[in-house]
Amino acid sequence: MTTYTMATEHPPHFEPVNEWLTVDGLELHYLSSGSGRTPVCLLHGGAVDAATLSWGATIGPLAADRRVVALDMAGYGRSARPDASYSTTFHVDVLSAVVDALGFDTVSIVGVSLGGGVGLGYSLREPERVEKLALVGSYGLGQELPNGLATYALSRAPILNELSLSVHRRHRLLAKQSLRGIVHDVDALSDAVIDEYYRELQHPQAGKAYRRWRRHEVRRSGFRTNYSPRLEEVPVPTLLIHGADDPVFPADWSRNAATRIPDASLEVLSECGHWAPRERTDAVNRLLVDFLSE
Repeated sequence: MTTYTMATEHPPHFEPVNEWLTVDGLELHYLSSGSGRTPVCLLHGGAVDAATLSWGATIGPLAADRRVVALDMAGYGRSARPDASYSTTFHVDVLSAVVDALGFDTVSIVGVSLGGGVGLGYSLREPERVEKLALVGSYGLGQELPNGLATYALSRAPILNELSLSVHRRHRLLAKQSLRGIVHDVDALSDAVIDEYYRELQHPQAGKAYRRWRRHEVRRSGFRTNYSPRLEEVPVPTLLIHGADDPVFPADWSRNAATRIPDASLEVLSECGHWAPRERTDAVNRLLVDFLSE
């Protein structure tokens, strides 16, 4: 039997509030704000990420007329970091338990990168529970590796990622420069975002969940999780947002998905890489507010 416990921390003069949910002994942190319409769950990406890092500037605009929950997925942010596979299926399982524990009959899902793949997987598993789906630079829409066999080789050498993060966490400038691999213009990121990323790097287990995920998901033949053969099964209105210059997952993944999902719309953002919620924050927020309010 699945067991749940919940706790809430209300810092003075701070919105959203920090809340915790324990699912079968796994303590998860999330940010919660707003009330009203069908709740929306925000899911961040992989590598070094967290709810507030990717979605900190989006929670407020979305919470104006709905409940917003921005989850630190297991292995990230302030959530527990268990000894687990951290596969995409693992994250879908955890998301399913969270939706149940929060008592949501239906929920809208917004996910970026890995979070998009998790949200898509959940929508295919429990379509009756999802009202709308927004995928931002999403994983799970294709199979090809961004750098071919080099990506596979790196997935089998986790020590290289550990060494890289150990260097980047030494100085804020090094941390900032490391983001050049995912964004179009690193100098366009705000100081607050760089500071937040630098803080996340300081966690002694930063990157652990990503390395486990990559080990499980990256194969010689391509990514293990590829929902593209099932896109015609997506039964809910879906918004796809993708950076035109995304170096991680190509924008063609979303373009192709938009032609196959029955009720889909597509926005490709110019001068934008993989981290659209932080590179083109205003545009992403406007698109999400309009989509979720329809």
